[in-house]
Amino acid sequence: MTVRAASSVLVGRHREIAALREALGRARAGEPTTVLVGGEAGVGKTRLLEEFAGWATDGAARVLVGQCLELGEAGLPFAPFAAALRAVLRADGPEVFAGYEAEFAPLLPELGRASATLAAPRAAALSDAPRGYLFDLVAELFQRLADARPLVLIIEDLHWADRSTRDLIGFLVRAARPGRLLLVCTYRTDELQRGHPLRPFLAELDRARGVERIELGRLDRDGTAAILADLLGAEPPARAVDDVHNRTQGNPFFIEELAVAGDPIGCAALPETLRDLLLARVDRLPEPAQRVLRIAAAGGTRFAHDLLAEVAGLPDAELEDALRAAVAAQLVVADRDGDYEFRHALVREAVHDELLPGEHARLHARFAAAIEAQPHLVAAGRAPAEIAHHWYAAHDHPRALVASRAAACAAADRYAYAEQRRLLERALELWELVPDAADLLDMDHLALLEQTLDAAVTAGDFSRAITLTRAGLAEVDADAAPLRAARLLDQRGRLLSLLGKSDGSRELDEAYRLAAGGPPGVERVRLLADIATHLVKIDPQKAARVAAEAATDAESLGERVALLSTRIALLCHGERDLIGGLAELGQAAAAARAAGDAPTLVLAMVFESDMLCELGRYAESAQAAESGVAEARRVGISRSTGAYLLSNRAEALIALGRWDEAEAVCAEAARIDLSGVTGLHWLQLGAGLRLARAHPGADELVDRALTFLNRPYLWPNHRLPLHELAIEAALAADDKVEAVRAARVAVADESLPQLPREGWPVLSAVARTAARVSDSELAAAVAALATDLPARHPAARAHAAQVTALLAVGDQALPAWRAAVDAWRADGQPYPLGRALLALAEATAAAGERDETAAAVTEATEIGRRLGATPLVEAATTLARRVGLRGASGGGVGADLLTAREREVLRLVAEGHSNSRIAERLFISPKTASVHVSRIIAKLGVTNRVEAAALAHRLGLLTEAAAPL
Repeated sequence: MTVRAASSVLVGRHREIAALREALGRARAGEPTTVLVGGEAGVGKTRLLEEFAGWATDGAARVLVGQCLELGEAGLPFAPFAAALRAVLRADGPEVFAGYEAEFAPLLPELGRASATLAAPRAAALSDAPRGYLFDLVAELFQRLADARPLVLIIEDLHWADRSTRDLIGFLVRAARPGRLLLVCTYRTDELQRGHPLRPFLAELDRARGVERIELGRLDRDGTAAILADLLGAEPPARAVDDVHNRTQGNPFFIEELAVAGDPIGCAALPETLRDLLLARVDRLPEPAQRVLRIAAAGGTRFAHDLLAEVAGLPDAELEDALRAAVAAQLVVADRDGDYEFRHALVREAVHDELLPGEHARLHARFAAAIEAQPHLVAAGRAPAEIAHHWYAAHDHPRALVASRAAACAAADRYAYAEQRRLLERALELWELVPDAADLLDMDHLALLEQTLDAAVTAGDFSRAITLTRAGLAEVDADAAPLRAARLLDQRGRLLSLLGKSDGSRELDEAYRLAAGGPPGVERVRLLADIATHLVKIDPQKAARVAAEAATDAESLGERVALLSTRIALLCHGERDLIGGLAELGQAAAAARAAGDAPTLVLAMVFESDMLCELGRYAESAQAAESGVAEARRVGISRSTGAYLLSNRAEALIALGRWDEAEAVCAEAARIDLSGVTGLHWLQLGAGLRLARAHPGADELVDRALTFLNRPYLWPNHRLPLHELAIEAALAADDKVEAVRAARVAVADESLPQLPREGWPVLSAVARTAARVSDSELAAAVAALATDLPARHPAARAHAAQVTALLAVGDQALPAWRAAVDAWRADGQPYPLGRALLALAEATAAAGERDETAAAVTEATEIGRRLGATPLVEAATTLARRVGLRGASGGGVGADLLTAREREVLRLVAEGHSNSRIAERLFISPKTASVHVSRIIAKLGVTNRVEAAALAHRLGLLTEAAAPL
């Protein structure tokens, strides 16, 4: 019986194909969409996407495909994107990169060679382009391609992705979000053991908008029978179906392998293990072909013909005959570039695992030597990572050590800092196995450890960096090298505070003691300056003393520039004159710019935007932060200091009422994904924004932010806004008990009286809670704190007026709320103005001032609608209905209050459908349907579905034309 090697039909995947088609439909409509396709090895992910890609191409979409390489976390960065862009280059030529060929060269090195040959050198060298800028260029290229026709980008085997590839995917999903782009990623669920880096990454993606998962399960018995019937060309016997299905458990690849390996009726005689199953067809190949497959397996799932020929050392005819046999058996497939790939990665794994120990080492050594001698045998840019991988697999420890460090340097040049850290970690692992490691690398072990520490900090791997500081301190001789030990202690102290483990003061004190007794010189000046900078938030007085000591030494050495960051930090903390501080900050920034000290210049921009925001100059703050973001990208520090610039910009945009822009900036900050408290500011801002908009994902983001309160230590300027968030979240959920608990914790915070900027919003939230629950004790605590808390700037003055109004009783309430509204108008923030207007409307309604009430409700409604602040609009509508205002809320209850989707849901509710049925009809999840129903009930001011349907009929909402979905 002739048996095909692979089934030609797609079995049991109708729901998955439908979901992918719907996703492409949303992408066509301009909604950025991502689909994550998971399943165990062999379950049919690639087959599913081949079917979908063919359908998409027939529908005039463009499909690009890239695969992650099995080189592990220390492998080639951005490999799938390089493959996809190489296809674009072949199809469209270099013109498609719009003159940015040099910037794309980190992904496609051949573009760098072409631009160097054909064009004059650019103003900025390739290595100056930061990774964030590269990400932006990639997103813009995909947007241009998608503008021409819908674009489908398929990235396979995400479980093998390196950190840089995951970061770029995260950027496309959470920040850039190009329109008319459907991103589809596949991964093996059975590879995701505990600790696998893809697990938290998938969890992060799940929380982004427009992301859905498709999990491919095993086929049932009928599915197994359908595949066997297609492979055999006839209906298989029931016994054969049962036998194959029981052994394969419905895995399509295993079904195919069993069918091809022998008669399915006799498959019970086949070896039990998967390896034997996978190798059954390999064993039927001629011995020369088997030998070539073993060699190829050492090279990876994909391998170039020329590289294989070099390693195999066979005559061309013999090699080609062997490959022809492997292709004929469909164990290997040839691609359009003349290279080869194992049809299934499991086949390569099985063949590779069969290598004898000596054979394994020898083959990997051959690959490493061949690539070292002729780097062009692999794709441009792959050589360092591949050489390191093969020498490591060959157990040639000295060569692996040298190659790992060289590959780490190459990774750093490509802004793949996480890969750099992992490669250096491998070098540390190999150090103990290489007697002359210090001579080979021309450095001592501590120096390698220090490099690894710096790479870990740059990559944002703070937890690992903490461990490395511990190892370094255990190794360093503080008596012989006090400055080296002090540097490690300084880094450890800063990392402890960044991770919320402690304030780091003990480590910083010891670092100062060692540095103070160390040899004088530039290194000591810079170290003292760093220590002073890190002490500012903990002990400003001591920081000033250390800075003064550093300044004295710097004066004698002519190293004033070394103190710029310390000067800026001292200037921007504690009691200060903001107007005068801005002028001094400008001088420091000018000095940093003149000295070419870009990191310090960016730091100055962080504090400039922060000061402007506190002064109420929100537009200037947003502009300053935007300029700082561009500078941070230029010098490649967007993952560290640049993160603060993004959150500062978001804060200013929120104050300006440009909430959609603020959300986009928060998404951009999210993809930076630094550990510790560095990303807390944007998280807190984003959570507050979602609360104000009643976003379905608000609770999740609030919970993520509030978990920081459980850390042993948190800087006060980070902790106080979280108290405010906790109170606002509880009030939004109408959880009075939790609101009171959070309010009492907040007023007990000892740092509140020392930080007016953060303290006043907290007092406003606590006062709102006291007023909501009529808690006189809580109100008294607020009044006592407010008495001594300075209110120097517009927002602080507005909060102070608002606190006074919230605590006012009787006849005092109306003038107090009028004063609060005036204060918020002077500050210029629309959202707190809208909330104050609603409170004013309550007070004027109680006083019988109907015209003033109507005006306040109308203005609050307009603000809420402009901001997308649904709860504010609903509160205004409810108040208007309660006090009998017709039309004051901008049209009252009706179609204008409901979104197009909510009107569709309301029609189905009126027809008597359950949430599950509504979900099926509208292709949404039951949970989403439930959220829509709850929102409709709240907006219409009714208590249940029956009342909602009755009111909809009465108001004529069900007779309106349906808006397009």
